[in-house]
Amino acid sequence: MRITFLGTGTSQGVPVIACPCSVCHSEDRRDKRLRSSILMDYNDHTVIVDTGPDFRYQMLRADVQRLDAVLMTHSHKDHIAGLDDVRAFNYQQQQSIPIYSNKATHDALRKEFYYAFSDYKYPGVPQLELEEIFPAEPFELYGKAIMPLEVMHYKMPVLGFRIDNFAYITDAKTISEETYELLEGVEILVLNALQQEPHISHLTLDEAIEVSNRIQPNQTYLTHISHRFGKHIDIENMLPDGFFVAYDQLVLEF
Repeated sequence: MRITFLGTGTSQGVPVIACPCSVCHSEDRRDKRLRSSILMDYNDHTVIVDTGPDFRYQMLRADVQRLDAVLMTHSHKDHIAGLDDVRAFNYQQQQSIPIYSNKATHDALRKEFYYAFSDYKYPGVPQLELEEIFPAEPFELYGKAIMPLEVMHYKMPVLGFRIDNFAYITDAKTISEETYELLEGVEILVLNALQQEPHISHLTLDEAIEVSNRIQPNQTYLTHISHRFGKHIDIENMLPDGFFVAYDQLVLEF
């Protein structure tokens, strides 16, 4: 399996529009963060987690030639806003794209992209198949079992995903005992860590370290990074052994 980080930033991305801070003006390419998303390549298939506002550019930058499915974590705009651009893959592949998520996210997609679900579809609209999935109920996708992991984003249920011994969790603040049990044995964990200061709906650095220490993966990659967190190189220097700062276009193979 190959994992490509398409974006590792929070909802505003980094740099933030009109922000004068040193992080937003950093010359380190690792401090240029599009909205959070990953690309998973396995068994000759390509699966995306989330299609945020930067989806089109992310596809072009990573030279993605085929898209087989999308997994959606939740319905916030920084995770769904680019869904319309899957129509390029519809055209090239001459088939619809399945979108796997919970009912609340599907309801939001029907509202946000109403024209894709209307009785009369204007030529060229995205062709989407909504496939409902449920927390703690694994489903098969292209020869692998995918386990949906429910976490809470303040009061909003969000889905993370486990495939084999890899898990991806973003926009989490609290994690239930049931989900911790589903994370046992994970070796590579991707976890959101917004900043150092307390936040109502995202893990802080200290909280992310605490979560990871409980799961005990071999490696933990932090994502959904805010410009308030600091520069990439400075965050790295704060981390214990086995922790890493993810950055756009980082590739993991295992």
